[in-house]
Amino acid sequence: MVAPFRFEIEAECPVTGARAGRLLTPHGVVETPVFMPVGTQASVKGVSQRQLAEELDVRILLANTYHLYLRPGQETVARLGGLHRFMSWPRAILTDSGGYQVFSLSHLRRVSEEGVLFRSHIDGEAHLFTPESVVDVQWALASDIMMALDECLAYPATHEAARKSVERTVRWAREALSHYRRRAQEGPAPGLLFPIVQGSMYADLRAECADRLVELEADGYAIGGLSVGEPRPLSLEMVEVTVPRLPRPGPRYVMGVGLPEELAEYVARGVDMMDCVLPTRNARNGCLFTAAGRLIIKQARYRDDPAPVDETCACSTCRTYSRAYLRHLFLAGEMLYSSLATVHNIFRYLDIMRQIRQAIVSGTFPRYLEEVRSLPVRQR
Repeated sequence: MVAPFRFEIEAECPVTGARAGRLLTPHGVVETPVFMPVGTQASVKGVSQRQLAEELDVRILLANTYHLYLRPGQETVARLGGLHRFMSWPRAILTDSGGYQVFSLSHLRRVSEEGVLFRSHIDGEAHLFTPESVVDVQWALASDIMMALDECLAYPATHEAARKSVERTVRWAREALSHYRRRAQEGPAPGLLFPIVQGSMYADLRAECADRLVELEADGYAIGGLSVGEPRPLSLEMVEVTVPRLPRPGPRYVMGVGLPEELAEYVARGVDMMDCVLPTRNARNGCLFTAAGRLIIKQARYRDDPAPVDETCACSTCRTYSRAYLRHLFLAGEMLYSSLATVHNIFRYLDIMRQIRQAIVSGTFPRYLEEVRSLPVRQR
């Protein structure tokens, strides 16, 4: 791992393999395991960068290469000093490859060995993503962690389709890393580059893909192609197959997961990093995550309820506002609702990760995991 980046494992659970570590970046230290809020277009919807840094103490967030490539464009971001300066965010940023978004445009894209030809969802203009160009876009954005272009299949997929996807993903990762290393010889890389393990829901293909990507000796690895409609046990099974094949010294990142009750399950399988739109999207749609389960704020029972969303929560929303007030804002369509709800849900996720990390460091993670598994998922 190139300086000033460094990943240190501070504690490891001997029973489960859960890890507590520290990822050192040019934009601060990220304590792991970590959940990354999603800032698709250089913005976490409804929350300012100041709130994220000062109130929620977010150490790293995710931005989307596809969306920033289309608007405002990586050249604009680069001219304005890179993504950190552009969005006034002093801490670490991970950018995804844009592959997931491109492959979700099933009727607007065509895959070849060279890359992915797609049409913009904004104006219909044609664009080509190649392994090299995706590295170049993220290099211009100057993110701390970049992702190699991969092929993300929908669920379900045939074994043959998944095998072809693995071949393409491995080839693209090799080309991306070669290009990244050539550029790094000309000048320091702004961030690390992670390849992404694919293979749909086939254990043999996941294992093969992981083994072949490990041969490329990257600084960290991501596991993609999950949370695409598969049953939760199958998702966990794919992680169980993959993680033991990844290098112990590097960060392991599972993309696009998960629900609050799932976070400890992924950590228990050796995962260090996660991201998901659920805390922000669900907040905007009226679903608030609490220690007692999901709270659907529009329900009539909260009309006269003076209690906070979660009486055990220390976020600014719960310290200041009542369920009755949040329900009023939601039903009135007030923008303030989304901001207050998003602050709460992100805080809830980050608080869970703090509890998990503390349990790993103190040697009590197996007991913590058992307690999480014993709790029913309630909706109130």
